[in-house]
Amino acid sequence: MNRTVPKLECCLAITFGLLLSALSNTAYAKVLHEERSVYTRIIVEDSNRLRCLKFTLKREDSTQTCINLNYPRRMVFSYTQMSMASLLLNPNPASVLIVGLGGGTLPMALRDLLPETRIDTVEIDEAVVRVAKEYFGYQEDEYNRAIIQDARVYGKRSALRGLTYDLIILDAFNGEYIPEHLMTVEFLEEMRALLSDDGVLVANTFASSQLYDFESATYAAVFGDFLNFRGSFTGNRVILVPQAKSPADQRDALDIQTLRAHAAALQDGLKPYGVPIT
Repeated sequence: MNRTVPKLECCLAITFGLLLSALSNTAYAKVLHEERSVYTRIIVEDSNRLRCLKFTLKREDSTQTCINLNYPRRMVFSYTQMSMASLLLNPNPASVLIVGLGGGTLPMALRDLLPETRIDTVEIDEAVVRVAKEYFGYQEDEYNRAIIQDARVYGKRSALRGLTYDLIILDAFNGEYIPEHLMTVEFLEEMRALLSDDGVLVANTFASSQLYDFESATYAAVFGDFLNFRGSFTGNRVILVPQAKSPADQRDALDIQTLRAHAAALQDGLKPYGVPIT
């Protein structure tokens, strides 16, 4: 059955370049740390004022996180900037669940933007948490914690405890792609069960993936219609799912005047991160 997937085209304008030449230039890269964890090979290296976290399995390298050493808060990758579009739909989430830590860019940005928000980040690899703290400035506190656990296990246990989240961000990669067990209908149903009544789910995937159509069909099977956010400036796409009690509530959440008001309120806070949200 064909589904129409509406596109979010006008709400977020991103002009910050990806510095691709710096990312691809390994001749001058300085390796700061390298280890083989239980799940992957982890590398931290500096190149042209960028510090990058890489996971390697079968591919030569897979960059997970980069920070600009001159402007450490600025989001280097388009997908992290694009993920901030979720705040257009729910600008003041009281609780956030992030699946996949990487270098900790997203939880630290949200911790700064939303100081009273509870942020739980689920990361399966203890070594990734340790490296994020040592090399990328990730910090835990009473509002911002890392949970070392498989996301499937965490989802099931959290549902039994009755936990809900106003914002869920799916950003788990293993060096090749999204782990297979985090791409299933069953996993997405578990995540949907954790969404509050006006919650928003965000998923980072690739626009050029051979699994593109299958991913779309899986999200549609669980959530129905969703927002498909792509841009010519990146190979990523971000899937946005606004939860609502009724179609009328969902239409209200997507009202253009409401989105513009949210964007205006978010502009100053997002400037240090290089996200000109308009």
